[in-house]
Order: sequence, then structure tokens, then C-alpha cells
Amino acid sequence: MSTTQGLEQESRYDILQNREGDILIIINSRQGGPENPRFIYDGGATALLYRTKEMAVVFNNIAEGARKPLKMVSSMLIVEVDGEDVLREYTVPVRIVKNVNSLIK
Repeated sequence: MSTTQGLEQESRYDILQNREGDILIIINSRQGGPENPRFIYDGGATALLYRTKEMAVVFNNIAEGARKPLKMVSSMLIVEVDGEDVLREYTVPVRIVKNVNSLIK
């Protein structure tokens, strides 16, 4: 997997988990819809959401309490919001890698 050209920091996001263990991440909306999105994670403080081949969203400072649940799911729901409005939602597969930071250059 190659590094994408368009990396965007996500400054504000929420990670939620329901009783069944499903994960939902709320992020600010981006222009254009996702194309073959996937969530890349290694269990640490950083993750990547590849929205398209050209663009990925970087999540830094993932809370300690969210790390193990993120590694336990095979997919999650991403909800993109603009203020209080939900613009889109989509399910993404979770891919566990050895080192997310090696993908960020």
C-alpha cells in the first residue's frame, strides 16, 4: 500500500462504541464521496482513513480507551458531518498493519 498524496489532519473527531461492540467515528465532512475507503490502524495513537486513492485523513491522539476496541472490529461506520448535519455515512473495513506512521510521509 503506497502513501497517499493528500493527507489531511482530522482535528476533531468522536469515536463511539455501542453495547454490541460496533464502532462509529464522526468526522468533519470532506469534498466528494469516498471511493473504496478503508481504515488503517496499528493499535497505537495514530490511524489513517483512506477515503480515496488520492486522499487520506490522519487521526492523531487516539484515546487509550478506544485503541483496543478499534483493533477488535473488522469494519466500522464513518459519519461525515457539517455542523449538526450528517452529510454522508459509510461502512469501511478495518485493516490492521504493523506501523501506521510508516505510511505517513
